[in-house]
Amino acid sequence: MSTVRPGTAGATRTCPHCKATILESASVCPACRGHLRYDEAALQREKTKISPLTVEGTLTPPPGEATFEYSMVLSIRNESGEEITRQVIGVGALSPDEQRTFTLQVEMTEATGPKAKRRH
Repeated sequence: MSTVRPGTAGATRTCPHCKATILESASVCPACRGHLRYDEAALQREKTKISPLTVEGTLTPPPGEATFEYSMVLSIRNESGEEITRQVIGVGALSPDEQRTFTLQVEMTEATGPKAKRRH
């Protein structure tokens, strides 16, 4: 959970459906897509959502009979290049006849409200 005070841009909470850590301002959980609130302000925020980054790739093991293992790791860095968070998102194995497709998408909405000032 975030150390940012509730009501401040970037503050987090736990999704009541899937227990993922999400933004306090979210009206829909980005992990389980469960709806969290239906007020007019929440609906307006959903309309202003943008996705400035989407990356998709497919893995197939090299030719041969070997099975390969994989780990999907997500790292987020700040403007100074310092790592803010690093998480293993998923792990698994690929047999020669299998493939996996991975999609990374970053969603952004404008922070609103009286405490939506830039954090220092």
